[in-house]
Amino acid sequence: MCGRYATTRGASDLSALFEAVDDTAGVGPRYNVAPTDEVPIVRMSRRRDMRVLSVARWGLLPVWARDPRAGARMINARAETVATSRAYATAFAHRRTLVPADGWFEWCREGGRRQAYFLTPADGAVLALAGLWSRWTDGRLTFSVVTTAAAGPLATVHDRMPLVLPPGRWRDWLTGPAAASLLRPPPPDLLGGMEIRPVGAAVGNVRNDGPELLTNVDVKPAPEPLW
Repeated sequence: MCGRYATTRGASDLSALFEAVDDTAGVGPRYNVAPTDEVPIVRMSRRRDMRVLSVARWGLLPVWARDPRAGARMINARAETVATSRAYATAFAHRRTLVPADGWFEWCREGGRRQAYFLTPADGAVLALAGLWSRWTDGRLTFSVVTTAAAGPLATVHDRMPLVLPPGRWRDWLTGPAAASLLRPPPPDLLGGMEIRPVGAAVGNVRNDGPELLTNVDVKPAPEPLW
C-alpha cells in the first residue's frame, strides 16, 4: 500500500533529472502528500513527443467516473490486476507515468501504539514510482501509484509497496508496449539500499507538512505490521 509519501524536489531539479519539459509553473516541496493532493508527475506528451513534468491530483478518475470524490479511493492500482481492471486497464495500456518521491510512509503497531516509518533511499536519491494517469472530463489530470508485493526488508513494515522503477526502466514504462514485464518487482540492489526510518507521530495529521516530518526518531522495538 502507498497512502502517504513525500516529494521535496523543485520543478527545475525534477525536469532535469527526468529530462522533461516543465509544465507545472513551479512546484514546491511536499513532505506529507495525501490522497487528492496535487503533485508533480512525469508523463509522455504524444502531441509534443516528449516527456513533460505536470501537476496531477492523486487518485485516478477514469473518464467514466461521475463523481470526483471517487478518486480518493483510487490512489493505488495493484500490479497483479492493473492490466485487466476496468478502472486501470486503459491507463496501463496508454497512459503510464513516473511519480517522483523521496520515499513513502507506512505505520506499524508497536506495543499497542502506531509507529510511523519513512521508507527512503539511504543515499537520498529520488525514487520514480510507477503510476498511471488519466484526464478527467473537466480537463484535470489525475493519477494512481502502482503497488506490488513488498520484498526484502521492506516486507517487515507492510506486505505491499509502490512499484519502484530504476532509471533503466523509465523509458519502457513511459513508452513501451503494455507488457507483463513492465510489472516485475524492483531489483534486489535497489531494495537493499532502502532505509526504514522511524519518524514522529505528526505525519499522521495531513495538515502537517514540513521537513521535521522526515526526522529520525529513536524507536527500539522491531516493527509489527498493521496489516
